[in-house]
Amino acid sequence: MASLTVKGVEGRLVTVPTGLFIHNEFVPSLSGKTLDVENPSTGEKLGIISAATADDIDRAVKSAKAGFETWKTVPGSAKAKLLIKLADLIQRDTHDLASLEAVDAGTLYTDSVGLNVPQAIGCLRYYAGWADKIDGKTLDMDGGIAYTHREPLGVCGAIVPWNSPLMITIWKLAPALVTGNSLIIKSSELSPLYAQRLAELVKEAGIPAGVVNIVTGEGSSAGQALSEHMEVRKIAFTGSDIAGRKILQAASRTNLKKVSLELGGKGPSIVFDDCDLENALLWTRIGITANNGQICAAGSRIYVQASVYDRFVEAYRKASVSAPTVAGDPLDTSTTKGPVVSQAQHQKILDYIRQGKESGARLLFGGEPIGDKGYFVQNTAFADVADDATIMREEIFGPVASIAKFSTEEEVIAKANNSHHGLSAAIFTNDVNRSHRVTKELESGQVTVNAWAMLAPNVPFGGVKESGFGRDMGEEALEGWTTVKAVKYHILPRL
Repeated sequence: MASLTVKGVEGRLVTVPTGLFIHNEFVPSLSGKTLDVENPSTGEKLGIISAATADDIDRAVKSAKAGFETWKTVPGSAKAKLLIKLADLIQRDTHDLASLEAVDAGTLYTDSVGLNVPQAIGCLRYYAGWADKIDGKTLDMDGGIAYTHREPLGVCGAIVPWNSPLMITIWKLAPALVTGNSLIIKSSELSPLYAQRLAELVKEAGIPAGVVNIVTGEGSSAGQALSEHMEVRKIAFTGSDIAGRKILQAASRTNLKKVSLELGGKGPSIVFDDCDLENALLWTRIGITANNGQICAAGSRIYVQASVYDRFVEAYRKASVSAPTVAGDPLDTSTTKGPVVSQAQHQKILDYIRQGKESGARLLFGGEPIGDKGYFVQNTAFADVADDATIMREEIFGPVASIAKFSTEEEVIAKANNSHHGLSAAIFTNDVNRSHRVTKELESGQVTVNAWAMLAPNVPFGGVKESGFGRDMGEEALEGWTTVKAVKYHILPRL
């Protein structure tokens, strides 16, 4: 099978297979279809890889059915050892995996090494600990007793995004495998290279053939075929609202497969006047610039209490303008700003910035593309943004902050909840009573206090409203990959 070689960190060459990973082998697409892989730093082509179509998804499902029959009988302790082995291999290949995320997704190498890869490793090790602890209940009932136990769903699919792709893939893979399912992963056509290396590591770890199949391809072909397949029992998806709706529709048209969706966000960050202002400035900036704002949990709506509003806005502007920003190759450890993922994403962000300028909001800084090569855009912030402004209502998925003023708790809760989304929120206050009141009232799958994001493998992550349903990470994720069987015993009376 052909391979693709890219230049990684410090000029180190990283080579990955270009085929579809089906039944522990790399094979070309049956149709011969391929995808061009692009470097968003330069706009140049890195190479080509095989692209799956419906026939390839069929082939992967057949493999996964065979793999499931093997995997469901493997004892929990043995599953744990294989997950830990995979975690060890990812740790060994940290630099290669981080390099691959940098060259096709535009993720800073330092971010991958510092966050994405360690999160993936930690998630695998966390779920390995669950492998022999997935228990049911014993229940009394009239006339007898009952017990329940959790069973795997069978062949499952995971459609994963281009941002933080390794980390989010493992959020699906680890609980799916530990609960006894087999899994077909459809990686994004925009950032598929990490998945090619991950596939190699799955095989090296000794995970049986068919338990994990990894393919890439366009959503309209490979993603749709996986979503509609009659023998796939679940789809776990992270991505756009539009694609999530199509997956849910596909499930309703076909076999009513289980679906979990982690979709968009328009996260509010609420700054109260009693907070540590320096801390709030730090986290509200990180919350919209991390990975160029290409994060569903980005804190893109910043609400600041009126009594500190002017002071905060000026400090936010000064801190952002004075921060040394080095835009360039994300493989270079001195780079602080990489490119956004594609030309289409670049144009989308610039269109939103234009709408922000036309809305009457005050441009604090940024608002322009950077350079004439690659897909770079300045960190951007608007102040005095109206509630009905497009940049305040719609997910931009770029480094664009919208700042607005509020007066009371009740007012800001209403503003924060006035959104179709409900994925992540943050509040900044030193009043424990206020933090409890506000976190309880916010319509959001997670709320952080005096920080942003704070990911941890043992803490569930997911949304409400149009941000989706189901959870990644934590014990709660196990429910999404299992079904509960009840066994009831009628106890005959003594004669």
